[in-house]
Amino acid sequence: MLNILKPLYPAFFASLKSNPESAHITTLKLLEQLYSQGDNFWAKCIIQDIEKSFSYHHPSLCQSLWNLKFDNPLGLAPGFDKNAQGAGIWHSFGFGFAELGAVTLHCQNGNPLPRMFRLPKDKAILNRMGANNQGAEVIAQRLQQTWQKKSRSIPMGINLCKSKITDLNQAADDYLGSFRLLFPQADYFVVNVSSPNTPGLRSLQGGEQLELILEALQGENKGEKPILIKIAPDLEWEEISTILRVSEQYNLSGIVATNTTIKKEGLKTEILPETGKLITEEMGGISGKPLRNRATEVIKFIYQETNGKLPIIGVGGICDTESAWEKITAGASLLQIYSGWVYEGPWVVKEILQGLTKKLAEKGLNHIQQAVGIEHNNC
Repeated sequence: MLNILKPLYPAFFASLKSNPESAHITTLKLLEQLYSQGDNFWAKCIIQDIEKSFSYHHPSLCQSLWNLKFDNPLGLAPGFDKNAQGAGIWHSFGFGFAELGAVTLHCQNGNPLPRMFRLPKDKAILNRMGANNQGAEVIAQRLQQTWQKKSRSIPMGINLCKSKITDLNQAADDYLGSFRLLFPQADYFVVNVSSPNTPGLRSLQGGEQLELILEALQGENKGEKPILIKIAPDLEWEEISTILRVSEQYNLSGIVATNTTIKKEGLKTEILPETGKLITEEMGGISGKPLRNRATEVIKFIYQETNGKLPIIGVGGICDTESAWEKITAGASLLQIYSGWVYEGPWVVKEILQGLTKKLAEKGLNHIQQAVGIEHNNC
């Protein structure tokens, strides 16, 4: 049934352009209600139709990483489900995993409205949300209720961010507080020190403060769950090298490359209609197609610097098979999508996964892991 609606998606998407955040909120509320009524006959039918329309399974795409099983390498990026409202249903949309958040220790409303803008000419999203979420305690309780109803079907990660009200010199305690509350409810954690929308956060990517955060988390973790770090695309190579050294020192499980970019040069959108300002004057981070090349360059660099020994989650500008394949061959073991899912519609997950299976066959490869970083073999 849902496949019949696919030709109508562009018009539906265009109709929501005037208030993308409201559309986002409404979507999550509907998904939350659908999952909560999962025992209802009609709710079951809808969920089954979602799975039939959007899911794709093939043994060549399955892999194990960090002792977790991923049915496919494509996951939902954080930022879409900040409060874990859809945690129980993301597998039905075909995702191999999902990352929730960003979650902060303290509840926070985020930045003033408007704070999310679509840039259709660029297939991009400008956001300055400010990590709006209900706080670690509330989200932990919601996840506990979700998993009590049904155990998680795919690996679930949580993106941890510093609370805006917490001083930078107290960041380690803030991250640790969230980690303790959420520890039982997730399979892996990502330390977000790269969002451009929390004042001063990106300064935590280097130096002693980052080490304090990682020391606190790993001291509590005791090697039980994977902890990764998410970095900005705007870092210099030497800054990334420093983060890689710290990652090795604190035995991190991987790198997420990358967060949104604050660079706005070269965009087709010159003036943001909602504000009347030049796009280069607007605060916030850009996700989507403009981030594609830079994110891939960062993945290549990390893979080369670590000799492919540190797993990478590649994110930024993935919207079709080609953009997904280039990140895998550059060195990413897993992928995440957000803007591409919004622009192309939920069918894109299945299309990308089918495309990756074809790519493997064309290259004479039997498994997705054989494609990770193969671009470097030809250098």
